[in-house]
Amino acid sequence: MSSVIQSHEVASPMGPLTATEELRWYALHTRARHERVAEHRLREQGMETFLPTVRETHRWSDRKKTVEVPLFSCYVFVRCALNSADRTRVYRVESIHGFVGTHGTGMSIPDEQIESIRTVLSQPAPCRSHPFLKVGQRVRVCGGAMDGVEGVFLSENGDQSLVISVDVIQRSLAVRIDGYDVKPI
Repeated sequence: MSSVIQSHEVASPMGPLTATEELRWYALHTRARHERVAEHRLREQGMETFLPTVRETHRWSDRKKTVEVPLFSCYVFVRCALNSADRTRVYRVESIHGFVGTHGTGMSIPDEQIESIRTVLSQPAPCRSHPFLKVGQRVRVCGGAMDGVEGVFLSENGDQSLVISVDVIQRSLAVRIDGYDVKPI
């Protein structure tokens, strides 16, 4: 499925797209707790949007309730050509701070990443937001038998490991941390 839109196939509310304009996914930074409003207003303007949500149980002193909350707070995704007409439609929405990217120019998100999120959310298995981890980043294990252990995050062939080094003797050990909750330091 190609994301290139032919001008004779699709016309946006602001005019027809040319053959060279591609529809791509972009992240938009929103005001806190305004993700739904921003997404709704973008859809009203004819834009394709995606707001991933998850169910959480919130507890108060007198009750508990299951609520649907955005998976990534302060973000909503939009699929557009990023031309001047699309930028104008996005910036008309008061709840939006701007496109995520260098100097607000917007960096496209691969379709596969959006589809992966949709696939995971369509499954009954519970999921939650998690801090972003880069290979080579220092992390700390939270909970379990290795609570508090720090090291360098490593991923090889889908196996996640923690590398702990002893600088003085220039030796390291690696331990698998699949299933452990880790947070960046």
